[in-house]
Amino acid sequence: MPTIFTKDGFRFFFYSAENKEPMHVHVEYAGGKAKFWLSPICLASSYKMRAPDLKKARAFIEQNHELCKEKWNEYFN
Repeated sequence: MPTIFTKDGFRFFFYSAENKEPMHVHVEYAGGKAKFWLSPICLASSYKMRAPDLKKARAFIEQNHELCKEKWNEYFN
């Protein structure tokens, strides 16, 4: 599970065997999990992550959008 970045207790990562899916990022925070598509940025799924935390995670993804895409491409291409 390559980590892309961490911020304020959030961990942003992807699983190494998911290159068959569209570009996306997983997020873990406070026992919750979520998955966001990157093009366009939107919530794909979540489990036990509160709405304010999802909003914050999305904001962090928006701020680091290019980094997320770059790391995805580095790993899978």
